[in-house]
Parts: sequence; C-alpha cells; structure tokens
Amino acid sequence: MATQSPAVRRIGVISDTHGLVRPQAMEALQGSDLIIHAGDIGKPEVLEQLRSLAPVAAVRGNVDRGAWAGEIPEERTVEVGGARIHVVHNLKAMALEPEGCRMVISGHSHRPSIQRRDGVIYLNPGSAGPRRFTLPVAVATVRLSMRSLRPKLVELAV
Repeated sequence: MATQSPAVRRIGVISDTHGLVRPQAMEALQGSDLIIHAGDIGKPEVLEQLRSLAPVAAVRGNVDRGAWAGEIPEERTVEVGGARIHVVHNLKAMALEPEGCRMVISGHSHRPSIQRRDGVIYLNPGSAGPRRFTLPVAVATVRLSMRSLRPKLVELAV
C-alpha cells in the first residue's frame, strides 16, 4: 500500500548513512517537504536527526539490524503529488516491477546515479555516510511539479 504525502514540492533523498549524518547532508536536505532514506541507516538516531528537518520515509538496508530496524519495511511505495515512488535499498532485490511508478529510489551501491528506463526514473543518491573507496559522498533532491519529477545529485564537500 502506498503512503500518501500531501503538499510535497521538494524531496530530499539520502542513503547509506551507516550511522553518520554529516552536517553537509543536513544542509543539503534543508527545505525538504519529505526525506526518503533508501536504507543502510545504521542507527535510529539517524532517522531522528532527519525528522528534525521533515517527515521521513525509510526502508531497511542490509546493515540495519536489531529491534529498532524491525519496524522499517524492506520496500515501500510513497505517493507524492500524484506520483508513485518506489523505494528499495538494493535494486537487484526489488520484489515488484515499477508498474505505475514514475520513480524508483535505491541505495546500496554507494554510486550516485540518475537513469531513465521505460519512462521510469531510477535514482540512487549515493552514500552520505563514510566514504567508500574513491566514490563521492552525496545526497539527492527531487523537485516535484504537476507534470514532472526533477532529480538532482548533490555531491557533499567533505
């Protein structure tokens, strides 16, 4: 079942924090009407910090263990501004086809990317947590209008 989020014009997207919420990530997500966390949260305090900015819709990643993570779904569909957005941590483990969804948000790879396939936008904000190899530390934003979803990757200066 889809979670409804009325009056959303800007979505902040973050993933793979692994317990670390950088000040640069908080600054980049400031002004969001909704924040989507695509898993590997790391600890519940991460969600509390993000909720200080906006409501949060999160999915559980492969490192999210323990009682606090049990309440978080592995996949979810969020409906915002008439657009259905499916969220899953590992795109390869997605249980459903993105039928009826205009966007699929995932994490896991730590590689920021925006791709379009068959009319669906696939967004991976990359990792906002500890740097992995030489990959950038990043988040993403999505601007919503009546007709479009406009994702943008935001590399953090860390």
